[in-house]
Order: sequence, then structure tokens, then C-alpha cells
Amino acid sequence: MEDISQLSQKFSLESPKNQLKLIPQIYAVGEPGWDILMEFLSSRLSEPPNLVTGKIYQVLYQANKTKTQQFLKTHLPTGVVPLNSAKNIDYHPLQQLLAQQDFQGADLLTLQKLCELAGEAAIKRKWLYFTEVDNFPSTDLLTLDRLWFIYSEGKFGFSVQRQIWLSLGQDFSQLWYKIGWKTDNNWTRYPKEFTWDLSAPKGHLPLSNQLRGVRVIASIFSHPVWSA
Repeated sequence: MEDISQLSQKFSLESPKNQLKLIPQIYAVGEPGWDILMEFLSSRLSEPPNLVTGKIYQVLYQANKTKTQQFLKTHLPTGVVPLNSAKNIDYHPLQQLLAQQDFQGADLLTLQKLCELAGEAAIKRKWLYFTEVDNFPSTDLLTLDRLWFIYSEGKFGFSVQRQIWLSLGQDFSQLWYKIGWKTDNNWTRYPKEFTWDLSAPKGHLPLSNQLRGVRVIASIFSHPVWSA
């Protein structure tokens, strides 16, 4: 096995793609590996989160060791993604679910948070009108998207779905198949037929209820936040 100092140096010099692959290996070394990950994360606390720092946070959070928990509590008490909200909405529970890779729970909570953004009427009915999406603060939509993106190694999030949609010429009928929401002309059934882990197709999550039509997700994709 590589000397721990060599492993640390190798990790710091690798590309982000290779760093993502190395994180579980480094963690598996035990406490010296945890120290490498915590030191790396500490050195980047002042920088915006990326897939590597998100993955390190996720691994340390799931470890549930006294040392790692104390480190996270001290340096990142609410998580690695800043929880900015123009409407004072609490996204901390969502960050916790995504850090745990509880993608099904996070998906349900995301809808709740979108309804909170829309207001009392949406909270009561538990779903959105497309016209309500137009009034979402960019700050909040970006926070929700970053949470999904950072904790899924870049696989999930509204921006990921939108990019796929754009690459398909804005064709929703192709999008449903591409992201696994439709198979053989049948809608994927909730919840058992959806994939609630990182083996899912890119853009698979978060979900949007297409049985009500495409207007809500179309409004999300056309929101000004993406052109800012």
C-alpha cells in the first residue's frame, strides 16, 4: 500500500474526475485517510463547493465517526452547499438527506420546498401551477439545484435535466426516455420503477409530475436563473 503522505500528495495532484474515484479508497484506509480528506476539505472552505468537496463531505457525514462528525460540526455545520434563500426557507433537512444519499426522501422534500416557495395555496394542494414557478427567486432555485448537483456527483438537478433537454432540441418526448421517466411508451411508475441511487440515468432526479403536463418543468427550464 502507498505511504499515507504519498497518497495525500497523489490525491491533491489528481484531476477532479480521478479525485472522485480516490475518495472511497482514501476513506477506507481509516483514520489517516479521514485526516487526508478533512485536510483537503479544510483547505477549500473559502471556495464554492464542487463535486469533490461535496463527495468528501458526503463520505465523512455518512461515516458517523466521532472525529469526522466533530470536524463537520465545527467547520461545516449546515453542509458544504450554502443554503441561500430569498424567502428564509430552511434547506438544511434537504442537505442532510442528500448527504445521506436518501434520494427518494430528498425528492419528496424538494417538492415540499418548491410548494413553500410558491406559497400557502401550493402547500395545501401539494403541487405546483406553472405560473407559480415564474415567481420563484433565482436564489432558491439555484440552491435547490446545487444541492442535487453537488451530492449526486453531477448526475442530478434541474440544470442537468435542462441541459439534456437543450441537447435534444427542447423535445420533451425525447427527454422522458433519455432520463428514464418513460419506457416503451409507458410512464415510469412511482415510486418502485424509479431508480433512487447513482446508477440512475443522468438527469433522472428530481422528479416532476408529468401526468399534469409539461408546463411546470418547462417553466423551471425557462426560469431566468439559468441565463444569469
